[in-house]
This record gives sequence, C-alpha cells and structure tokens, in this order.
Amino acid sequence: MLFQEPPQTSFGQSVIEKVIYYLNYPFINQKEFRVSILSLLSLVLVILVASVVSRYLRQFLERRLLPRFRVDPGLQYTLLRVVHYVVIIAGLLYGLKLGLSIDLTSVAVILGFLSVGIGFGLQYIASDLMSGLILLFERPVRIGDRVKVGDVEGRVEKISVRTTVIITNDNIAVIVPNSELVRKQFINWSYPTAKQVRIIIPVNVAYGSDVNKVTEALVEAGRAVKAVLEAPAPKVRLKEFGDPAIKFELLAWIDRPHNHPQIRSDINYQIERLFRQYRIVIPNPQLDLHLRSGLIRLSQDGQGNQNIEALNGTEAEETGGESGAVSRPNQ
Repeated sequence: MLFQEPPQTSFGQSVIEKVIYYLNYPFINQKEFRVSILSLLSLVLVILVASVVSRYLRQFLERRLLPRFRVDPGLQYTLLRVVHYVVIIAGLLYGLKLGLSIDLTSVAVILGFLSVGIGFGLQYIASDLMSGLILLFERPVRIGDRVKVGDVEGRVEKISVRTTVIITNDNIAVIVPNSELVRKQFINWSYPTAKQVRIIIPVNVAYGSDVNKVTEALVEAGRAVKAVLEAPAPKVRLKEFGDPAIKFELLAWIDRPHNHPQIRSDINYQIERLFRQYRIVIPNPQLDLHLRSGLIRLSQDGQGNQNIEALNGTEAEETGGESGAVSRPNQ
C-alpha cells in the first residue's frame, strides 16, 4: 500500500501565511463587531477610494457633462457638493461594514442615540449643517453673489455645509455660520430679480438755502455719474426739516448693484462740487452747552479752532473780569 507524503511548504509561504493570520487576527472580537489590523486597513482603503472616486467624478461632471447642459454655476456647485457628500457617506458606511463588521441597522441605532446628544450639546453645529443644506438646495445666495450680512459686505467665495466664506472689499475672508444666513435677514445685491436697484443718498443743507436750487444741484449730480441710469431718472425727496438742517434724499437707479459703494462715492463727489458751484451750505455739526453754574473760558488757537475750558472757584475769582470769560447764573 502506497502512502502519500504531505506537501512540503516553503519557508516564504509559511511566513506569508503567518503574517496574514496575525493581520486578520481579531484583537477586538465582540458579538456586535469584529476588529483586526486587516479590517482597519480595509476601512482606511475604502475611505481613500471613495475620496478619489468623488474627486474624479466631480471633475468629469464639471468639465464634460454639465457644460453640455449649460447648467447655472450656482446649481452646478450645488450638484457637485451633493455628489461629493453622497459618495463619501456611502464609502464611509461600506467601510464600517467591511472593516468593523458592523451591521448597518446598529449604525442607525447609534445615530439615533447621537441625535439626542446633538439636540443638547451640538445644537448650534447641527443648525449650521442643516442651514448649509438649505442654502445649497434653496439657493437664496450663490457663489459670486454680492451680499451684506450685518456690517459685513462682500462677495460669496464658498458655501460649505457649516459655513459660508465672504471676501470683503479689503480682501479679507469673513467666515459666517450658515445659520446666520437662514435665521436672519441679509441683503443680496446680486439676486436674479435685482438687476436694477435704487440707492438713496442722504444730504443735509443749512436753513435759508433755496430748496429749488438744492433739488436742481442734486439731480444734476446724479446725472453726472455714468453708472446712474437715465431711466428711471434721478429724483430728489425733501425728507424733513431736521435739527439743525433741511434733510434731502437723492434717489438714483443703477444696474450694477455689486458696485454700489463706488457709485455712492462718485455721486457724493459730484454733490460737493455742485454745492460749491451753487454756493449751497452744508451745515456743520452743532453742540448746545447748558452750564448750570460757574465760569467758562472761550479761547481760539492759531488755526481758528475754538476751545472751551471750565474754571474752578479760585480761577473764577482771578479771571472773572477778564475778556473771554462767560458767567452763567444759577438755574
């Protein structure tokens, strides 16, 4: 009877088998999940592959497919971001299943518990994330729009899930949480329906000025700026008789809302030139001083600036009869 000898294994083959055995050996072996070095490497590899797939898929859509359909740049940005998130999330879930042997139903349970923690501790971050999705789909603001949020005005550079980046005229990047754009009002100078907007230039003139001459000068100032539209024509409104000036408003229509700060500056230059030409006086700020008791000294320096100085009792006795000292009785 012939006996078959067992196959001989080489040294290299046995080393490879041992390496694979130790890499696949679970250092965490629970009923819910199983973790080994090889499974962790698989998790990282799947996430990296998902990132690469997302990058090349977005490049294909941006350069080859979407330009054929003439998709709006704002909508194109939204679609590319959604594709990126979908691919990354799908890769992450598959990596968790492959690398940690986690059932996706258990992941749903974990996310349910996390949602409770989000509701208490991470509510602001969750609000920013949901607001980012609203901005991407509803699109009240798009990439390249000129917006004003509070005291910040500039061009929208980037809209991510949690924040929006605005570049100001000083080339400063301002990071605005998306919840600020959803919960609070803001001005979008580049909104599709805002092709022509009206700007208001407030102007004060001194009492005694000829209001007809003021109106003529303001209309001429508006027409002198090329960026101001001829139709509708610039108009002037006498707002009120204020203290200490008559308040006017110049109403001008423009078709470049994003450039309104420079247009306002150009109009103000023209107003100053025409007011000097027509001898229209812009009143200086005034301050009324009510002195209950004591003395004050009025003086004037070499540059014509007037100074007011309060005097104490001793100085009042020494300078009470000097020129320039004014006494007010007790009230």
